[in-house]
Amino acid sequence: MSTAERGGPAPVTLRAHGPLGQSVRDSLVVARRNLIRMLRIPEVVIFGLIQPIMFVVLFSYVFGGSISVGGSTDPAAYREFLMAGIFAQTVTFATAGAGAGIADDMHKGLIDRFRSLPMARGAVLTGRTLADLVQTALTLVVLAVVAVIVGWRTHAGIPKAVAGFALLLLLGYAFSWIGALIGLTVRTPEAATSGGLIWLFPLTFISNAFVPSDNMPTVLRHIAEWNPFSATVQAARQLFGNLPAHYPVPGAWPMQHPVWASLIWSVLIIVGFRTLAVRKYRSAAA
Repeated sequence: MSTAERGGPAPVTLRAHGPLGQSVRDSLVVARRNLIRMLRIPEVVIFGLIQPIMFVVLFSYVFGGSISVGGSTDPAAYREFLMAGIFAQTVTFATAGAGAGIADDMHKGLIDRFRSLPMARGAVLTGRTLADLVQTALTLVVLAVVAVIVGWRTHAGIPKAVAGFALLLLLGYAFSWIGALIGLTVRTPEAATSGGLIWLFPLTFISNAFVPSDNMPTVLRHIAEWNPFSATVQAARQLFGNLPAHYPVPGAWPMQHPVWASLIWSVLIIVGFRTLAVRKYRSAAA
């Protein structure tokens, strides 16, 4: 006698809550798998922390007294100005890891095994980017502790500080979709790592992350002021209360409204590159 004939509840299938529910569940399963793999290879997380910590120490103590911020060359003022840029650089450099991870899964045939399963097409990529987001959040926590040790402080209250970190993580998540597209496009993890970093260096250095943009040549200054990376850095500084008293805010719209500019840029990047990455995944599976 079947379950229905006995009057018991009908069995629940994977699609009982519709395609959206299945996509969410599949994405969480893939994210859990990637997080477990990260825990089993802790050196990846450790090495990922070394570079931003080195940047904090080098920029704070080597360049801190040589760079003028708001008319002041006080190293303490520069450290507070610097940290939003270091945070933003850290979350965006995670892009290379996302691309290399997906390229490695492609190279080992794991993606092909996922394709053979009855799961949502975008879940593999969404799960991977969510796992990278968790790793990035943990990295930010450690980096914030190091920043406090070297003298960084927030001055606008805890809610705004949390909002600043949320914007940074949103930018990191947006850029992880760029990494996912790169990982699906190249053939090897090594190529994904190189391809994920080569465009990040000009993006992060032609910005307001490490020096004020008003000292740049005109063309570079305009690029820096409309750079999505700069918008998030400026928004984080504003929310952390780390803008110097006499810091000249550029007249470009993203610098005048950095929080809105950061949100708009991040959402546009997520929508655009997620669409391209999922389309690439589907075409490769065809």
